[in-house]
Amino acid sequence: MSAGVRRGPGRPADDGADRRQAILDAAREQFAEKGYAAASVRAIARVADVDPALVHHYFGSKEKVFVAAMELPFDPADRLSVALEGDLDDLAERLTRMFLGMWADPMFRTPMLGLVRSAFTSEQGATMLREFVGEALLGRVAQAASTAGPVDPLRVQAAAGQLVGVVILRYVVRLEPLASASDEDLVALVAPVVHRHLYGG
Repeated sequence: MSAGVRRGPGRPADDGADRRQAILDAAREQFAEKGYAAASVRAIARVADVDPALVHHYFGSKEKVFVAAMELPFDPADRLSVALEGDLDDLAERLTRMFLGMWADPMFRTPMLGLVRSAFTSEQGATMLREFVGEALLGRVAQAASTAGPVDPLRVQAAAGQLVGVVILRYVVRLEPLASASDEDLVALVAPVVHRHLYGG
């Protein structure tokens, strides 16, 4: 059976690096063309000329396909899941520490800066980043923050905006003394603001 032929039900055979690469190429095309929300595993598989089961075999989910296609070294949602565990009183601090820690890693920062720049220069890039952040990340924050009562999504987005603004000034504009400040100093400054965004007061 040739590499491009779709297989029947059951665990898909590993057709090699070319099949995986074809899936990634198709995923980049679909995410850029349709955005994160509208792109589906089935559509990605169709463009790559593989069975959808092979996409799940290699990547597990659409979210993981996106992470691989954008060449991120890890799934930010995995780090977020850890940060969301624990008491709500410390949620803002954990979120701030997690976010700064991810951006401190050049392997994460480089592709993410590419995504951010794409969002500034093209509607497709903005749509793709907006939908991934909204669906895969901020929705989970809102759900965790609402454990003790409903949290306005606007508050969650304002908290995210605070964190994004800090990393843009720190790593893109490189504004001093923010660029050289320690993560601990920034956590102490920013986490209380994030907490106020989420819960007021």
